[in-house]
Amino acid sequence: MSKSTLHNVYFTPRRSQIRTVALLNNQKSKTMSTANFTTTLLVNQTPEAAFNAINNPRGWWSEAIEGDTDQLGDEFVYQYKDIHYSKLKIVEWVPNKKVVWLVLDNFFKFTVDKSEWKGTKIIFDISQSGNQTLIRFTHEGLVPQYECYEVCQDAWTRYIADSLRSLIATGTGQPNSKEDKQDYRISITVDATAQDAFDSINNVSQWWTENLEGHSHKLNDEFTVRFDDVHVSTQKLIELIPAKKVVWLVTASNLNFVSNRGEWTGTKISFDISSQDGKTQITFTHYGLVPGIECYGACSGAWGPYIKESLRNLVLTTKSIDSATPVF
Repeated sequence: MSKSTLHNVYFTPRRSQIRTVALLNNQKSKTMSTANFTTTLLVNQTPEAAFNAINNPRGWWSEAIEGDTDQLGDEFVYQYKDIHYSKLKIVEWVPNKKVVWLVLDNFFKFTVDKSEWKGTKIIFDISQSGNQTLIRFTHEGLVPQYECYEVCQDAWTRYIADSLRSLIATGTGQPNSKEDKQDYRISITVDATAQDAFDSINNVSQWWTENLEGHSHKLNDEFTVRFDDVHVSTQKLIELIPAKKVVWLVTASNLNFVSNRGEWTGTKISFDISSQDGKTQITFTHYGLVPGIECYGACSGAWGPYIKESLRNLVLTTKSIDSATPVF
């Protein structure tokens, strides 16, 4: 995929008159390796207005952000289609002065190192400048050596110069819109506890396939499933809330029956567990498995029996149907 194509489908960045510079580290080293991406924004509103807007990334970055974003220690997830996934944590939060996000996990579909942002920090410094407010944005760790540097710096420039500025000034930004919810979803209700459901979901080899390599019980565990040469995919546990939620990120996939064999890569598979009239409801969603992709018919048709029959049976009796036969 060309960089121009990435600009269109990934961030849709727009050029702005905002001043963009590469700010060197505290030692002011001249080496490229320390040139973190930095840009500044000057607005007429108060530092408090700027601070409040920064803490509302749904209003200027993406409407699809999941999680809380306005307190120290909050964690949230940003995702753009199957192209970019990022999990972030607020590690510094000084009212009207500073906000710092740490990137806990990251996935890019378009780079060799899929986790390039992981471990970097996204910093907003707020200060008074005469009668105006100055916001200095720094993505610490986003340096020219990164494969995503050009795309990411252009994207951040657009989000800060246009969308965040607009949110601060008018109350309305231009975030990525929340896409139509056509992701494959199915729910089942079982006469069992939420913990039973949680434990069964994590016992993947007993309800999806015995042909599993790796681990599937702890946060950041990774496992690969194989259905002969028909379907191979690797999943990473990126969210795990006991008796409430399990989320996998598909980090690699190979489906031999579609033109784009990596259709699942970058999608998320989620299990939400809740109480329903004294029973337990499991809502399964495969985010990114939408009618527009080639495997939708076969894959949605396969998930149905796995969830409604195999997983349900495992939760109720700890005995699942034979899931070793390739279906996908």
